[in-house]
Amino acid sequence: MSPRLLVLLLTALLGLAGCQEDTPETLAAQKAIAIESGEECHLCGMIISNYPGPKGQLYERGDTRTHKFCSTRDMFAFLLDPEHKHNIQSAFVHDMAVSHWDHPDEETYIDARTAWYVVGSSKKGAMGPTLASFSDEKTAKAFMKMNGGDLYTFDQLNLDLLSQMGF
Repeated sequence: MSPRLLVLLLTALLGLAGCQEDTPETLAAQKAIAIESGEECHLCGMIISNYPGPKGQLYERGDTRTHKFCSTRDMFAFLLDPEHKHNIQSAFVHDMAVSHWDHPDEETYIDARTAWYVVGSSKKGAMGPTLASFSDEKTAKAFMKMNGGDLYTFDQLNLDLLSQMGF
Protein backbone atom coordinates (compact mmCIF):
# COMPACT_ATOMS: atom_id res chain seq x y z
CA MET A 1 0.00 0.00 0.00
CA SER A 2 1.34 3.40 -0.92
CA PRO A 3 2.15 5.89 1.87
CA ARG A 4 -0.33 8.36 0.40
CA LEU A 5 -3.17 5.82 0.41
CA LEU A 6 -2.27 4.81 3.96
CA VAL A 7 -2.44 8.44 5.14
CA LEU A 8 -5.84 8.90 3.46
CA LEU A 9 -7.16 5.72 5.02
CA LEU A 10 -5.94 6.65 8.52
CA THR A 11 -7.38 10.16 8.20
CA ALA A 12 -10.76 8.74 7.20
CA LEU A 13 -10.75 6.27 10.10
CA LEU A 14 -9.84 8.98 12.60
CA GLY A 15 -12.59 11.19 11.22
CA LEU A 16 -15.16 8.41 11.65
CA ALA A 17 -13.97 7.67 15.17
CA GLY A 18 -14.34 11.35 16.04
CA CYS A 19 -18.00 11.24 15.00
CA GLN A 20 -18.74 8.52 17.54
CA GLU A 21 -17.15 9.97 20.67
CA ASP A 22 -17.34 13.24 22.49
CA THR A 23 -13.99 14.87 23.01
CA PRO A 24 -13.02 16.37 26.37
CA GLU A 25 -13.31 19.79 24.71
CA THR A 26 -16.89 19.08 23.57
CA LEU A 27 -17.94 17.79 26.98
CA ALA A 28 -16.32 20.73 28.80
CA ALA A 29 -18.23 23.14 26.58
CA GLN A 30 -21.54 21.52 27.50
CA LYS A 31 -22.79 23.60 30.40
CA ALA A 32 -25.83 25.76 30.98
CA ILE A 33 -25.39 29.29 29.75
CA ALA A 34 -27.41 32.45 30.33
CA ILE A 35 -30.51 32.90 28.22
CA GLU A 36 -30.21 36.23 26.46
CA SER A 37 -33.09 38.62 25.89
CA GLY A 38 -34.89 37.78 22.66
CA GLU A 39 -33.70 34.16 22.40
CA GLU A 40 -36.32 31.75 21.11
CA CYS A 41 -37.35 28.34 22.38
CA HIS A 42 -35.82 25.55 20.30
CA LEU A 43 -39.16 23.69 20.23
CA CYS A 44 -41.91 26.30 19.90
CA GLY A 45 -40.13 29.51 18.90
CA MET A 46 -41.52 31.61 21.77
CA ILE A 47 -39.29 34.25 23.38
CA ILE A 48 -37.88 32.36 26.38
CA SER A 49 -37.47 35.24 28.82
CA ASN A 50 -41.09 36.39 28.39
CA TYR A 51 -42.47 33.54 30.50
CA PRO A 52 -42.35 32.38 34.12
CA GLY A 53 -41.22 29.03 35.45
CA PRO A 54 -38.16 26.85 35.05
CA LYS A 55 -36.41 26.70 31.71
CA GLY A 56 -34.28 23.98 30.18
CA GLN A 57 -31.20 23.56 28.04
CA LEU A 58 -29.64 20.53 26.42
CA TYR A 59 -26.80 19.45 24.21
CA GLU A 60 -26.74 16.76 21.59
CA ARG A 61 -23.77 14.42 21.38
CA GLY A 62 -20.71 15.94 19.75
CA ASP A 63 -22.22 19.42 19.60
CA THR A 64 -21.11 22.52 21.48
CA ARG A 65 -24.31 24.44 20.67
CA THR A 66 -27.00 24.49 23.33
CA HIS A 67 -30.69 24.09 22.61
CA LYS A 68 -32.66 26.39 24.92
CA PHE A 69 -36.30 25.95 25.90
CA CYS A 70 -38.96 28.28 27.33
CA SER A 71 -40.08 25.62 29.78
CA THR A 72 -39.04 22.29 31.21
CA ARG A 73 -42.08 20.82 29.51
CA ASP A 74 -40.84 21.85 26.05
CA MET A 75 -37.36 20.58 26.85
CA PHE A 76 -38.70 17.17 27.90
CA ALA A 77 -41.00 16.99 24.86
CA PHE A 78 -37.83 17.30 22.75
CA LEU A 79 -35.58 15.16 24.96
CA LEU A 80 -38.03 12.25 25.29
CA ASP A 81 -38.94 12.16 21.60
CA PRO A 82 -37.59 8.85 20.23
CA GLU A 83 -36.01 10.76 17.34
CA HIS A 84 -33.80 12.73 19.76
CA LYS A 85 -33.62 10.72 22.99
CA HIS A 86 -30.61 8.60 22.00
CA ASN A 87 -28.62 11.67 20.98
CA ILE A 88 -28.88 13.82 24.12
CA GLN A 89 -25.55 14.24 25.91
CA SER A 90 -26.44 16.61 28.74
CA ALA A 91 -29.47 18.53 29.98
CA PHE A 92 -30.00 21.30 32.52
CA VAL A 93 -32.99 22.80 34.35
CA HIS A 94 -33.43 25.61 36.84
CA ASP A 95 -33.35 24.69 40.53
CA MET A 96 -36.59 26.28 41.67
CA ALA A 97 -35.58 25.81 45.31
CA VAL A 98 -33.25 28.80 44.90
CA SER A 99 -34.82 30.61 41.96
CA HIS A 100 -37.84 32.92 41.73
CA TRP A 101 -40.71 31.39 39.74
CA ASP A 102 -41.46 34.49 37.67
CA HIS A 103 -37.84 35.18 36.71
CA PRO A 104 -35.57 32.14 37.16
CA ASP A 105 -31.96 33.04 37.92
CA GLU A 106 -29.54 32.07 35.17
CA GLU A 107 -27.01 30.97 37.80
CA THR A 108 -29.26 28.22 39.21
CA TYR A 109 -29.10 25.52 36.55
CA ILE A 110 -28.66 21.93 37.71
CA ASP A 111 -28.17 18.61 35.94
CA ALA A 112 -31.61 17.54 34.71
CA ARG A 113 -30.81 13.86 35.26
CA THR A 114 -30.34 14.31 39.02
CA ALA A 115 -33.26 16.70 39.58
CA TRP A 116 -36.63 16.00 41.20
CA TYR A 117 -39.76 17.08 39.31
CA VAL A 118 -43.22 18.09 40.48
CA VAL A 119 -45.74 17.50 37.71
CA GLY A 120 -49.31 18.79 37.90
CA SER A 121 -48.80 21.71 40.28
CA SER A 122 -50.90 24.88 40.21
CA LYS A 123 -47.85 26.88 39.04
CA LYS A 124 -47.73 27.64 35.32
CA GLY A 125 -44.86 28.11 32.91
CA ALA A 126 -44.77 29.05 29.26
CA MET A 127 -47.87 27.62 27.54
CA GLY A 128 -49.39 26.44 30.84
CA PRO A 129 -48.47 23.35 32.86
CA THR A 130 -44.79 22.65 33.35
CA LEU A 131 -42.45 20.48 35.40
CA ALA A 132 -41.15 22.24 38.51
CA SER A 133 -37.52 21.19 38.93
CA PHE A 134 -35.58 20.90 42.19
CA SER A 135 -32.12 19.79 43.26
CA ASP A 136 -33.41 17.88 46.29
CA GLU A 137 -36.38 15.74 47.17
CA LYS A 138 -37.22 17.53 50.42
CA THR A 139 -37.70 20.91 48.73
CA ALA A 140 -39.68 19.32 45.90
CA LYS A 141 -42.04 17.71 48.43
CA ALA A 142 -42.49 21.04 50.24
CA PHE A 143 -43.36 22.72 46.90
CA MET A 144 -45.74 19.88 46.10
CA LYS A 145 -47.49 20.27 49.47
CA MET A 146 -48.10 23.99 48.76
CA ASN A 147 -48.89 23.78 45.04
CA GLY A 148 -50.14 20.24 44.41
CA GLY A 149 -48.83 17.74 41.90
CA ASP A 150 -46.89 14.51 41.97
CA LEU A 151 -43.18 13.84 42.44
CA TYR A 152 -41.01 12.19 39.76
CA THR A 153 -37.37 11.51 39.06
CA PHE A 154 -35.81 12.05 35.63
CA ASP A 155 -36.03 8.35 34.80
CA GLN A 156 -39.77 8.27 35.57
CA LEU A 157 -40.64 10.98 33.05
CA ASN A 158 -42.08 9.90 29.71
CA LEU A 159 -44.09 11.26 26.78
CA ASP A 160 -47.37 9.78 28.09
CA LEU A 161 -46.97 11.75 31.33
CA LEU A 162 -46.26 14.95 29.39
CA SER A 163 -49.32 14.46 27.20
CA GLN A 164 -51.51 14.06 30.30
CA MET A 165 -50.42 17.47 31.59
CA GLY A 166 -52.74 19.33 29.19
CA PHE A 167 -52.27 22.91 28.05
